[in-house]
Amino acid sequence: MNKKIVILGAGESGVGAAVLGIKQGYDVFVSDNNIIKENYKSILKDYHINYEENKHTYSEILKADEIIKSPGIPDNTDVIKTIKQNNIPIISEIEFAYRFAMGKIIGITGSNGKTTTSFLLYHILKKSKLDVQLAGNMGKSFAMQLAQKDSKYWVLEISSFQLDDIKAFKADIAILLNITPDHLDRYDNSFEKYAQSKFKIINNQTSEDVFIYCLDDNTITKQLEQHSIKTRTYPFSISKKISDNGAYLDENKLIIIVNNNKFNIMIEQLALQGKHNIYNSMAAAISARILEISDEILKESLSNFDNIEHRLEFVASVHGIDFINDSKATNVNSTWYALESFNRPIIWIAGGIDKGNDYKFLNEIVKRKVKGIVCLGEDNTKIIKAFIKKVPFIADTKTMQDAVNAAYYFGEPGDVVLLSPACASFDLFENFEDRGIQFKNAVREL
Repeated sequence: MNKKIVILGAGESGVGAAVLGIKQGYDVFVSDNNIIKENYKSILKDYHINYEENKHTYSEILKADEIIKSPGIPDNTDVIKTIKQNNIPIISEIEFAYRFAMGKIIGITGSNGKTTTSFLLYHILKKSKLDVQLAGNMGKSFAMQLAQKDSKYWVLEISSFQLDDIKAFKADIAILLNITPDHLDRYDNSFEKYAQSKFKIINNQTSEDVFIYCLDDNTITKQLEQHSIKTRTYPFSISKKISDNGAYLDENKLIIIVNNNKFNIMIEQLALQGKHNIYNSMAAAISARILEISDEILKESLSNFDNIEHRLEFVASVHGIDFINDSKATNVNSTWYALESFNRPIIWIAGGIDKGNDYKFLNEIVKRKVKGIVCLGEDNTKIIKAFIKKVPFIADTKTMQDAVNAAYYFGEPGDVVLLSPACASFDLFENFEDRGIQFKNAVREL
């Protein structure tokens, strides 16, 4: 009799796991407590996978030998509590896919920058004509990609939610970019629990593997003291010189050292500008040198990479006012990096579903750089209260069109209108992509 797996959640990761499960000979059942999107329903039907929507049938779910939980489902839901009471193992989709992947895995996590770093490293490896795929927390899931084709290398963007339910999953190269408060509502409002979750990226690593991390991040360095690190380590820093393997900044020159071989590039040559992007470029470059990418290809790739959609994406200049789409900034720290990237007056569009944000972290940079705030959300009380005395004006809006119009009205030639919400999007939008697309459409209608 085939082993039965039940998959909770029929989004990208859940449906990907279902397709991979069927291809590997499992008896698969998919259960989603909400309506399943038509494109995913169509895939389930194409592969003759049994599913249910708008409910969880416990009698069916509890027949499982193993449960694959989609990352968006919290542990405190009734269905998860019941599964645990019945001692049925729960794993994540990346854990399931890992069982069947033969290639080397470069796993990238962090509160901010993981998408940009993942795309940058993928870009470098593709330029080198390596057999590589990009998957994980953005775009297509690891399981869905693997169900179609395995590759020699996998670049995976991995969230803390995905790491929470790993057992044997191991990254050959693990990258930890930073740890700042985010998703604390999922971790009992405990920053310590969230930080420990991020550190699961090094679980199961051996002395043959690699751990690349930011030496300038105080939370990472504190966590390092609590962990027994078995891997080869490669720290990177913009404030300290690295004498052994790793990366550092020497005035305006980025230095990468791997196995006593030095690579350098001037920071003005980097396609990605801003302090946060120096870190992202360092992490990607160390990985590339470990994989023996040539200096020539690496320098070219770091110089010609196009930034990803919804991450500090230039949209248009309207009467001398630049509009920037940073919809992917769903936490305070990510927004801080966005504000830090500009040396012109900023009209900041912010708001959405607050994930336990502490806006005090932004006080100094908002006073220094922001001339006005346009709030965009169902309830903007917390943002208004935090910044009412810090900026000359604050507007309260409920639609993207009104937010863009308000920002344009207050703007002057030379200003930047920055959509960098610091919040999740689900109050008014389907997701951060939908929010960014609506922003771009509204700008083009000005």
